[in-house]
Amino acid sequence: MVEETIQEEELLRQAAKAGGEPEHAEPEAEEAAPEQEASEEKPSGGPFGGSGREKKKKKKDKLEEKIEELEDRVMRQMAEFDNFRKRTEKEKSHMYEVGARDVIEKILPVVDNFERGLAAVPQEERENPFMEGMDKIYKQLLTTLTDLGVKPIEAVGQEFDPNFHNAVMHVEDEELGENTIAEEFQKGYTYRDTVVRHSMVKVAN
Repeated sequence: MVEETIQEEELLRQAAKAGGEPEHAEPEAEEAAPEQEASEEKPSGGPFGGSGREKKKKKKDKLEEKIEELEDRVMRQMAEFDNFRKRTEKEKSHMYEVGARDVIEKILPVVDNFERGLAAVPQEERENPFMEGMDKIYKQLLTTLTDLGVKPIEAVGQEFDPNFHNAVMHVEDEELGENTIAEEFQKGYTYRDTVVRHSMVKVAN
């Protein structure tokens, strides 16, 4: 019986060798499968993959949009301030000219009175110290007005221009040309190329 048992065991060993791989080979294949599944579950991008770069790019785009928006706002405010400054300077200049014209209009009658008074003085009395002093004051007043930009309008002998002259009389005179100013009753003045007072004149022909 013992010998038969030994023979059966020997036959079983030979059969196992002839069958190929041993019985414990299958568990090794089963153990390799979880590793493969684990590798398949890993994200394709990894910790430094495409998803991180996309987030950074989106964040950068938002920052650039915000910067462009702020730059545009600053440029608009600068343009508005520049327009406000120019408008304010123009208004100030206009206000100054209006005020200056008002003052000049009030001074011109004083100039007229000086001219009438000096014209009424006889020639022999013009060398009187008092008259010489009045003449110097008159000339100083005219110089001051000229420095401010005030100029007299030319009239006698000039062609009548309604922009500068105000015709109050008309006369026929063959010695003068057509539409020519024959006499000036009141002198006109301009301030910075704008008329402060028109000349009152008599026009011939």
